Amino acid sequence: QLQLVESGGGLVQPGGSLRLSCVPSGFTVDYYDIGWFRQAPGKEREGLSCISKSGGATNYADSVKGRFTISKDSRQNTVYLQMNSLKSEDTAVYYCAACPVCSGYMCYDYRGQGTQVTVSS
Repeated sequence: QLQLVESGGGLVQPGGSLRLSCVPSGFTVDYYDIGWFRQAPGKEREGLSCISKSGGATNYADSVKGRFTISKDSRQNTVYLQMNSLKSEDTAVYYCAACPVCSGYMCYDYRGQGTQVTVSS
């Protein structure tokens, strides 16, 4: 079974930045597309971004376009989500997931346990 571990969440003030990391276990980021999604209490999950296995294609939801950047480091076997200009509405548990092929910016097939991001002053 595919496993992924997220890290990098925390408490940040509005306007601040965080970088989330996603490290797969048992497979490499060069064999699956990797995406990020989030889920806030009482809300449905929301796809955010996806990067192709080659790293040549990235896609973003409108809600984070221009603020979030997805990237990968094959040597470190890690996918990152750089989050800038954070807003209170970005507060959620953030998950990374692996998919054979992302559907645009969405990927939910095999997910990690999540990391909490709280944006508050």
